Amino acid sequence: MKSNLPELIVVDSARCRRDGICTLTCPLGLITTDGNGHPVAVAGAAQRCVNCGHCVAVCPAGALTHRAMSPSQCTPLAEGWRSQPERVEALLKGRRSTRAYQSRAVDRETLAHIIDLARYAPSGVNRQPVKWLVVHERQEFRRLLEVALDWMRAAVRDRLPLAQQFGLAQLVTAWDAGRDLIGRDAPHLVVAHANRQDPTAPAACLIALSHLEIAALPFGVGTCWAGYVMMAASMSPEVQAVLGLPEGHALYGAMMVGYPKFAYHRIPLRQPAEIVWR
Repeated sequence: MKSNLPELIVVDSARCRRDGICTLTCPLGLITTDGNGHPVAVAGAAQRCVNCGHCVAVCPAGALTHRAMSPSQCTPLAEGWRSQPERVEALLKGRRSTRAYQSRAVDRETLAHIIDLARYAPSGVNRQPVKWLVVHERQEFRRLLEVALDWMRAAVRDRLPLAQQFGLAQLVTAWDAGRDLIGRDAPHLVVAHANRQDPTAPAACLIALSHLEIAALPFGVGTCWAGYVMMAASMSPEVQAVLGLPEGHALYGAMMVGYPKFAYHRIPLRQPAEIVWR
């Protein structure tokens, strides 16, 4: 049966260097070469391709156009884009979880920019399953926390094992005394969610949020994983109702976001990496 899909790749033979790079980097091996050394798609490639764009991105001559994107649509990488190892090391080691926030909000444009960077995180077979919910209004975040607190109170009352394990009674006591140890008085919450039927979704959401916390640093924005919110959302229908995720979706990660109240000046010590070499 003839496919209705457009041709997967088109190659400018005048520009093609016939170096075979695209054939070697295609994750699914969907590109081969013809008798003249030019790239061609293998049989059935149009149906199997995941539109990752590796073939377009890797071609040094910009000779290959994919049905989903052309070289002119893909932003060129500047020389030295990987930065110096020392700068990357400082960025990764200097990242801290922010648990004290300024009262001022992060504007929506900045948050949208940070999320736009995070969407470039890898996902299994380029499924890109991650969807985003931003609880931007402080009162909406507060309402979510209050519902989560109701679940925590019930967990403490019913003596659930996790209430003891995670010190939920202390969180409730602190909240009643005016101290927010759950949301840390952060102005915003960013939620990564996806269809619960997608087996790649949990990892993709966590990887995307990990990218987000690094992407936020150059904007002066601090983040902290909202573990208690994640726990409550996984167990409380009421919290799930307040979140209002699409039918069939699950929360796979949540992060508090805001401008840090304090700056860090040193890198604290960490345990050495435990490595087994084979």
